[in-house]
Amino acid sequence: MDSVFDYLLTAPLYETPLESVADAWARHRMAAARFEKPLDVAIAGGFGADRLGYAFLSGYQEALRALVPGLSAEELVAVAATEAGGAHPSAIRTELVETAGGWTVRGTKSFTTLGIMARRVLVIATTGVAADGRSLLRAALVDIDQPGVTVTNQPPLPFAPEIPHATVTFADARAQPLPGDGYADFLKPFRTIEDVHVLAAALGWLVRVARAGSWPRSTLQQLLAAVAALRGLELDRPTSPGVHIALGGLLEQFDRLPAELDSLWRLADPVDRDRWERDRPLLGTAGRVRVQRLDAAWRSVVVTAAPDGEANYPGNGERASAKGGS
Repeated sequence: MDSVFDYLLTAPLYETPLESVADAWARHRMAAARFEKPLDVAIAGGFGADRLGYAFLSGYQEALRALVPGLSAEELVAVAATEAGGAHPSAIRTELVETAGGWTVRGTKSFTTLGIMARRVLVIATTGVAADGRSLLRAALVDIDQPGVTVTNQPPLPFAPEIPHATVTFADARAQPLPGDGYADFLKPFRTIEDVHVLAAALGWLVRVARAGSWPRSTLQQLLAAVAALRGLELDRPTSPGVHIALGGLLEQFDRLPAELDSLWRLADPVDRDRWERDRPLLGTAGRVRVQRLDAAWRSVVVTAAPDGEANYPGNGERASAKGGS
C-alpha cells in the first residue's frame, strides 16, 4: 500500500483535462484503488483533480463513505438533508414512513449536491415527534432511478459550477432505513467529516498545483504538514469537542494559506489560477455553522471563568489545589 505522502510527491501529474463529473469520478476511482482509508482516498483524489470543484467531489464522496462504510465504492452518492427551512432538525418535514410493503419517503429536499448525477441519496427524514416535541429523525438510502423520485436541476453556482445541485422530491419512494439516530449518528457527524475530507482533497489539489508550478520545497513541506495534521484527527469520534477544536485550528491555518501563497500563483498555470480565484468561496461555505460548532465545543470544555479572567477547564481545580499544597 502506498504512502499518501510519497504519492503526493512522486505520482505523475495528469495532463488530460477533466471534461465532466463522470470523468472526474473515473479518475478518482483510479486513485481510490491505491488506498484503503477514505481520508487518504480523498487526498489522492484531490491530487488527481484539475480544479477545486472536482477535488471537492473526491472529498465529499469519501466523507460519505467514512460516514456509511457499506456504500459501494463505484456509485456516486449524495446527502439530501436541506429543506426550505434549512437543515436544522426542526426544519425537516420530509417523512420516513413504514408501510405494509416496506419503508417509503415523501417530501422535498431543496438543495442536494450532485443532484441528478447521484445514483443514491442519503435522506434525513422524520418518523414523528417525541414526547418533548423533538423531531425523531432517521437516515435512509433511496435510489434515485425509481418511480416516486423527481430531480430538478438548479442553476450552477458562481463557484465550482461543474458540481450540479438539485431539488429532489420524493413521492412515497422506496427507502432503506439505516440503524441509529438520523441527527446524532448521521447529520451532525457528517458536517465534521465532510469538512475534514473536503479540506484534505483541497490540500491534495494544491500539492498538484505546487508541483506543476515548481513552487518552493518549503511550500510543499507546509502543505504536507497540513495533510499530516488532518490525518491525525480522531475521525472515529467526529462529535468530540477536542476534535472540533483541533479542526478549528486547522481551518484557521488553511484560511491564512491563500495570502501566504498569493505571490506563488504567478508561477501556476493561468487556467488553474483563474479557477482558484473563482472557486475559493467553495471552501468558505457553512462558515457560520462552523463557528457555532466551534463555540459549542469550547463551551463544553470550559466550565467557569477563573477570577484572573483565564478560562477554567476541567482539572484546573485539582492542579490549583496541588500547587497550593506544595
